[in-house]
Amino acid sequence: MTSTSTEPKVPAQRGGSAGSADGRERVSAFWSLSRAMLLGMKRDRTATFFVLLFPLVFLVFFGSVTKGSASPHAKVAQVGAVKLFDSIQGDERAGLDKVLTITRTDDEAGTLEKVRKGDFDAMISQGPDGKVELRYTAADQVKAGAVQGILNSVVQSANQAATHQPAAYVLDSQQVEDQSLKPIQFLTPGLLGWAVATGAVFGAALTLVNWRKSKVLRRLRLAPISAGAVVSSRIAVSLVTAFLQTTVFLVVATSFFGLKLTGNWWLILPLVACATLAFMSIGLLAGSVAKTEEAANGISQLIVLPMSFLSGSFFPLDGAPDWLKTVSQVMPLKHLVSAAQSVLTRGGGVMDALPAMGGLLLFAAVFTGIAWKLFKWEDA
Repeated sequence: MTSTSTEPKVPAQRGGSAGSADGRERVSAFWSLSRAMLLGMKRDRTATFFVLLFPLVFLVFFGSVTKGSASPHAKVAQVGAVKLFDSIQGDERAGLDKVLTITRTDDEAGTLEKVRKGDFDAMISQGPDGKVELRYTAADQVKAGAVQGILNSVVQSANQAATHQPAAYVLDSQQVEDQSLKPIQFLTPGLLGWAVATGAVFGAALTLVNWRKSKVLRRLRLAPISAGAVVSSRIAVSLVTAFLQTTVFLVVATSFFGLKLTGNWWLILPLVACATLAFMSIGLLAGSVAKTEEAANGISQLIVLPMSFLSGSFFPLDGAPDWLKTVSQVMPLKHLVSAAQSVLTRGGGVMDALPAMGGLLLFAAVFTGIAWKLFKWEDA
């Protein structure tokens, strides 16, 4: 049969002493299989793109969109004269202009319509009794909250100045993280987890189906190669791929988007290793069940995509229903993302990573056992 680019070359059996010779043959088989898998992935440009470059596209996109983002700057329309705002001058006015762009207008009805359409985030006016009126759109909850907070602060400051009384209470508000914290600190761990999951699941599933269809598994079964050599070589290739993904993600995020790593960031490496084994077990299960590459791809997509959205890879689950949060707890990606955020950007240590690593290894053991029961060397 004609060998494809992904087929390993099966070493021939050699004679010699049973001790060192067998050991050398096992090592030779391991390296031959690992090399064949790596070369096959290198030659398959489509696979290389989707495993290594496609997840990086998401990081670059989200990193570019959120780069330099700060407090939301709102657009506010001021209808007519508003004594409170017209009286703000000097440094106070300059500070207000940093967070609000105030546009003057006399058309109240037309301005309200523009607020509804999103052209303005809010409208301020002064009623006949001197009351300052605020009308805002709830389409953007973040900007709506920011506008209300800013105007409340302005009103309270004006009331305090009018009564000439010092504030009875002062709030000292500071974030616990570094003041330079950026959205990339939250995006990188989630997208990295999704990339590792995608590479491990699809790599294991598609390789297993391809080898079964092309009779490579049959040849390996008949050859003097142990199942341990085949499995360990697949694990080695998946780990190399995952570590390469991690390296590329961290280099791009730190060099171009300002990611700041904590002192224990190196814990991401054992985390990724344990996670790779867990996701590989999912791929092995999908590859054991599927009979064609198309089916393996579909099953893998059906598993990876919902898991990515339900595990916090793309957005946090803080506002999700309790039952959905409970479901996410049984997904390995949820634990990888949470632990990765802890050690990469929140100063977490070994004790923050160990429970996740233990859970990932347990998940890998259970699903590998199921895949082993369903495994077939050849199509029925």
